[in-house]
Amino acid sequence: MEKYWLFYLLALIAEVIGTVSGFGSSILFIPIASLFFDFKIALGITAIFHIFSNFSKIYLFKNGIDKRIALKMGIPAIVAVIIGALITNFLPQTELEMIMSAAIFLIALYLLFNTNRKLKDTNTNLINGGLASGFLAGLAGTGGAIRGLALTAFGLEKNVFIATSALIDLGVDTSRAIVYAANGYVRKEFLFMLPFLLIISFIGTWLGKIVLKHVPQNWFKTMVLVVILLTSIIQLFIRLFPILK
Repeated sequence: MEKYWLFYLLALIAEVIGTVSGFGSSILFIPIASLFFDFKIALGITAIFHIFSNFSKIYLFKNGIDKRIALKMGIPAIVAVIIGALITNFLPQTELEMIMSAAIFLIALYLLFNTNRKLKDTNTNLINGGLASGFLAGLAGTGGAIRGLALTAFGLEKNVFIATSALIDLGVDTSRAIVYAANGYVRKEFLFMLPFLLIISFIGTWLGKIVLKHVPQNWFKTMVLVVILLTSIIQLFIRLFPILK
């Protein structure tokens, strides 16, 4: 039982960082959860936790949602996440874990060296951003970094950025949670965790909102990307050398 309290604490930290960075908590939560649970179980837990997280963000950052962006990025993301989630049932777990860690590392590395790069405000970029983030979310459990990169192109105010991203993610996470549940990734013995994760998602988002008011966003995003890089490297070592786990 003690390991679950450590898991809850790390989940809270991931939620705070995910809120402040604007990428969502899954990019950190997936590596954390996979240290405590089977990777496919971690995918199921992450999807449910993120649903709670999205509702918390929509409620706490309710200054506005850009419906045009939400629809044009969200619909492709939902389609792609279903495809990605279905594929997980046919790929070996070890390969999935390696793909997840490598994908997170490459995304974080790219974003770290391209922090000021912006995409053009086009429907094509919205659709492609939705497809890429949705597919990666379904396959590897995280797609927030790609969606965050795409959303930065539109210069959204922080609250609108986070609320719009959360609305898109709500559709993505609900879709993949259904597929994961159908594939057996959500097991009854872990349902006792849901009330704790619900509370953690709200507290973490609330704390993130407070921090967001006082910490320069660009500086904090750089720090977060460094943490993500380190996390992905550790995960890759764990998968390559299982004795370290």
